[in-house]
Amino acid sequence: MAALSWKRWLDLPALLCTPVGRVQIRGGALHRGWPITSLFLELYRRTLLRKTRVVAVTGSYGKSTTMRAVRAALGERVRRQLPGNHKDGLTRAVCLLRPWDVNAVMEIGIDGPGQMRSMARVARPEIAVVTCIGSEHNRSLKTLETTRNEKAELVRALPASGRAVLNGDDEHVRWMAGQTKAGTVFFGFGPENEIRASQVELEWPNRMRLRIETPRGNRTVQVRLTGRYMVYPVLAAVAVALEEGCDLDECLERLAELKPTLGRMETRPLDNGALLLCDYYKSSYETVTAALEVFGQLPAKRRIVVMGEISEPPGSQGPIYREIGKRIAQASSRAVFVGHNFQRYKAGATRAGMPASALVDAGGSWSLAVDAIRDDLGPGDVVLIKGRDVQRLDRIALALQGRPVGCGIAFCQVKEFRCHACPMLERGWSRHTERT
Repeated sequence: MAALSWKRWLDLPALLCTPVGRVQIRGGALHRGWPITSLFLELYRRTLLRKTRVVAVTGSYGKSTTMRAVRAALGERVRRQLPGNHKDGLTRAVCLLRPWDVNAVMEIGIDGPGQMRSMARVARPEIAVVTCIGSEHNRSLKTLETTRNEKAELVRALPASGRAVLNGDDEHVRWMAGQTKAGTVFFGFGPENEIRASQVELEWPNRMRLRIETPRGNRTVQVRLTGRYMVYPVLAAVAVALEEGCDLDECLERLAELKPTLGRMETRPLDNGALLLCDYYKSSYETVTAALEVFGQLPAKRRIVVMGEISEPPGSQGPIYREIGKRIAQASSRAVFVGHNFQRYKAGATRAGMPASALVDAGGSWSLAVDAIRDDLGPGDVVLIKGRDVQRLDRIALALQGRPVGCGIAFCQVKEFRCHACPMLERGWSRHTERT
């Protein structure tokens, strides 16, 4: 079944007949009305919300986990969980704020040029956190230099009394220090960062231990996150909390209890004793390689990959898919592919020594991927599920966990609902799309 989208007029009858569709249409209206609503939001922020200190998080990936980590680190200073992250999300986020809110943490994303400046004017952050610059949206923003310049508008919007909290290990993010009149704080693994991590040890499947070094002291902490690149959100949160005057130990205690963000290197146990490592929210080249690097290090009886498509591969697609196929062969003993790039993945995997019999082509069907592995899983097995957000490979995880799944849409544009909470998960869209 094809995708449903509020952008296509033929889909409107189907969307109007369902609660998900109506919410999607509302989000589309907010998105299109941004040029007008942003003027009122900016006025609201400059007047009634002028005393609320806003922390805005941007970057190519890692934004959601970083936003959640900052909220956790600030504790009771943040009383509202705000939606994000584009124009419609920012509209709702600002409207939810009240003049008596001390701090607010919001995520700001873009999908094309010329968007960040207006969103930065509305958010008016006192602190801007930039996670990284990567290949996401390379079709619309073309180069990493263009991407960093666009996202740097958030940093340029900071007042002189503000603070830019920047990933010092990313050269494109570090470049932003010269784009603002505000002070800067760098976080990362490198020795030049003020907030840095070392001695990272994975305590699979529940914890990760690391050493954090700060100007206010050094600590060893355990967190409930998985993977080296999940250390960056923790470091960014510590940096923000210290800038806001929080106690380091109290901040780290709260971060120690932070659960993984849904669908971002999230571990889920199955009744048959196997474990799922769910990382299906994004699949830019950088996040795919990072997930496979972690996956290949996990202690497991068998490591199985369920891989979707890569989001906007930077450069020629053939070599990139073959390279990922090679990495899959190095990290796993079996792989199932969802999408239309099986032959490219297969070429890379078999060249790296993986037998063709260990590779399964599920085509565009998530359900075929489930059928390929469900009856073969047992104690000690670990399954990595990785794919584009619009493929909604979370349905694979839910089906393996025993949830009935009736939605067969190949690509889903709905942003307001994840599959586990979607009213259409079990009932599906078939009878509605037949009318269009």
